[in-house]
Amino acid sequence: MSTYNAPLADMKFVIERLCNLEQLSALPAFEEVNGELLDAILDGAGTLAAEVLAPLNRVGDTVGAVHTGEGVAMPEGWHAAYQQFVDGGWNGLSFPTQWGGQGLPKLIATAVAEMWNTANLSFALGPMLTAGAAEALEHHGSGTLQKIYLENLVTGHWTGTMNLTEPQAGSDLSAVRTKAVPEGDHYLISGQKIYITYGEHDLTDNIIHLVLARLPDAPAGTRGISLFVVPKFLVNADGTPGKRNDVRCASIEHKLGIHGSPTAVLIYGEQGGAVGYLVGEPNRGLEYMFTMMNNARHAVGLEGVAIGEAAYQKALWFARERVQGKPVGHTGKDTPAIIEHPDVKRMLLGMKSGVEAMRAVAYLCALAFDLGAALPEGEQAARYRRRGDLLTPVVKGWCTEFGQELASVGVQIHGGMGFIEETGAAQFLRDARITTIYEGTTGIQAQDLVGRKTMRDGGKAANELLDEIRADLAGWAQSAPASLKAEIGELSAATTALGRAVQWVLKEGASDPRLAAAGSVSYLKLWGIVVGGWQLLRGAALASADLAANAGDPAFARAKIASARFFATQVLPQADGLARAMEIGSASVLVDTAEAFG
Repeated sequence: MSTYNAPLADMKFVIERLCNLEQLSALPAFEEVNGELLDAILDGAGTLAAEVLAPLNRVGDTVGAVHTGEGVAMPEGWHAAYQQFVDGGWNGLSFPTQWGGQGLPKLIATAVAEMWNTANLSFALGPMLTAGAAEALEHHGSGTLQKIYLENLVTGHWTGTMNLTEPQAGSDLSAVRTKAVPEGDHYLISGQKIYITYGEHDLTDNIIHLVLARLPDAPAGTRGISLFVVPKFLVNADGTPGKRNDVRCASIEHKLGIHGSPTAVLIYGEQGGAVGYLVGEPNRGLEYMFTMMNNARHAVGLEGVAIGEAAYQKALWFARERVQGKPVGHTGKDTPAIIEHPDVKRMLLGMKSGVEAMRAVAYLCALAFDLGAALPEGEQAARYRRRGDLLTPVVKGWCTEFGQELASVGVQIHGGMGFIEETGAAQFLRDARITTIYEGTTGIQAQDLVGRKTMRDGGKAANELLDEIRADLAGWAQSAPASLKAEIGELSAATTALGRAVQWVLKEGASDPRLAAAGSVSYLKLWGIVVGGWQLLRGAALASADLAANAGDPAFARAKIASARFFATQVLPQADGLARAMEIGSASVLVDTAEAFG
């Protein structure tokens, strides 16, 4: 089988019709964006993903990045692939042209990034972190820092990292101990950082680390953290890499998956201090780093979409080829492939509809970011910024949890062969496991959704989105085809459950924040399946109209309807259970630790 074929038809459908590409094209920032340009970009990215990146996924897993003592050697073929990636201008699609980017909407860049992640997740992690570093400098770096570093990061000639975690400080950044001591126009950085994705490699001639550290007079806790640019090589006056900085890769981690992505332990300051440059103002580092983290959270959520797509494509191919047993009700003398078994159909439809729902939610979030930034300043732009903020933890938390689940289903479809490494199905499950942990665990995303994204604004962003779903439901009640009435009814019931959950969070969060925290993961999943189901039904309504008008590809339209029908009847009914788990089950979490766990 081909290792990956980009689902271009569905990507274009989501971008052009569900996200209404024309509304972006009507804005001055994106006036050159149209369907023809979209086709060219997605087609080109799909070719690179399928022909260059996907064939390297296996060697990345089996050989992986290797720590040599002097540095980290990347697997065979990766250097040429990365150079082709950079030469094609793929690294900075959504960044301004003044820094070497393409100035395209994040919506389109999101679709392209999905392809990189599906074809080769380990490869895609490097550009993902580089984009986050570039965005942090674009928003918070001085003109001098931007001039020195930004273009090389945007174009991918240099890569960037995010240095938060330390051995004693996992997600609790208040415990960061890395020191920054002022010396002239720079600072001397000393300390240890762990879990640094692409912290060392030989793909580029410089690596730009964004490092959280404390100044000598910094206040305690997160209020005393500053952000610094610490290059692997100091930069000469002519912009070329110069003297090696005092930062060393002590080792890379031996991991369950993503073996092609080097996860480094970095030591700063063994020879007196690594030269670093302050980003923005002192003691505002965590605030600045959240620019990078929010970019990364959406990007990691997209990894969940991608892993689900990769697992689905491999499982679908296997199910069409594998012959074993006669399906229930089959009367012919032949033995068809296992795709004809009802339970295999159930699993495949679950994978397909799940990926399409996740894709739509992730792209919808990207669209909100685009509109929030490109619209004239005012309430409409603010509304979209709230929308993007609300959906970010949903994309990150729900898509990664769901993607991991779908990777597991992919192994199940393969049966015993799925547990054998040679088939490749197991790699997706191993690679997927980190995504629910990266950039804040699912629990952290859920608490963010409850606290910052629902309670802080009194449910304003949540209710705005709920009202939009309700408006579609009201319109469908008058115009939807009879064939979708039952599915629309399921979305209506699920939306009612989500509305109850929002009110419960606002009430219980105010009276006992522990209850809201206990129910937060159910709340996050509830948002994911309702928004995902809404988007699938929007797609089904459009597909039904296409069929009635003899427009478009009828096979594609029927497939969109099938996905929406499955999701509405198999997944959306979970909504009431999730709401009830919050309402009646959250108190059961608040047990006496000693008595409950011994």
